[in-house]
Amino acid sequence: MTSAEFAALDRLIPLALEEDLGAAGDLTSRALIPPDLIGRAAIVVRVPGTLAGLPAARRVCAQVDPAIVFTEIVPDGTILNGPTTVAEVSGPMMSILTAERTALNFLQRLSGVASKTRTYTRLIADLPVKLLDTRKTTPGWRLLEKYAVRCGGGHNHRLGLYDGVLIKDNHLAALGSRRLSPSEAIGRARAHYGHTVSIEVEVDTLDQLTEVLGADPDIVLLDNMSIELLRRAVAMRNTIAPKIPLEASGGVTLDTLRAIAETGVDRISVGALTHSAVSLDIALDYLP
Repeated sequence: MTSAEFAALDRLIPLALEEDLGAAGDLTSRALIPPDLIGRAAIVVRVPGTLAGLPAARRVCAQVDPAIVFTEIVPDGTILNGPTTVAEVSGPMMSILTAERTALNFLQRLSGVASKTRTYTRLIADLPVKLLDTRKTTPGWRLLEKYAVRCGGGHNHRLGLYDGVLIKDNHLAALGSRRLSPSEAIGRARAHYGHTVSIEVEVDTLDQLTEVLGADPDIVLLDNMSIELLRRAVAMRNTIAPKIPLEASGGVTLDTLRAIAETGVDRISVGALTHSAVSLDIALDYLP
């Protein structure tokens, strides 16, 4: 994880613990578990998938009680083919029980995103194309979910509105009577930022593509194009401006991913990697 991703954890974990513990804390453990009871437990992934989020689980445990010892057994990014113990925790049992659900919530969600991503990347692993995420992320979790995408073999698109220009049809439509053409919009963005940030522009027709290829974008996004149109777009790009990457987006599914990749596009962005990921089945099993 990067320093920014750890900073995101440091913002989210206190919120998650406050949500679970409130002001009163873990009432059940306080009533039943002796404070001096020491034990250990295994974190077990029960189904096939790709692991992501161990640093988050470790940080949760440390925040609940620095006396909890968290031992990783396999690293994030590991492809798991069946039930696997991925970490062990030991220390005061009251603290382990208090940390359990919050730690597993982080681990299950991020492993779900990594596993979803791995399902997609496996289909195109032999092709020279990058699979990217989008900004369709859980509010507050963006950096963590994008980390999980990388654990699953994918790549990150821009992190937010602040680190890249992506000119979409709504930007142009919002100008009303002052509407710019896509190439004019590229020119205005380039005049504003020069080459300090990436400038990407969305097109949905081959005529628009012809226009923008001559306007010096860094990337062209091909929105909701059919397989045939994508092939023609790649051929057009190869003739007019072979160094400009093409990105396919919109309606990409597991059923269509391979065919899209085989058209020759350089990038494919898929919102489902984050917005449709299902949490992985992970549990804490207590050890004698």
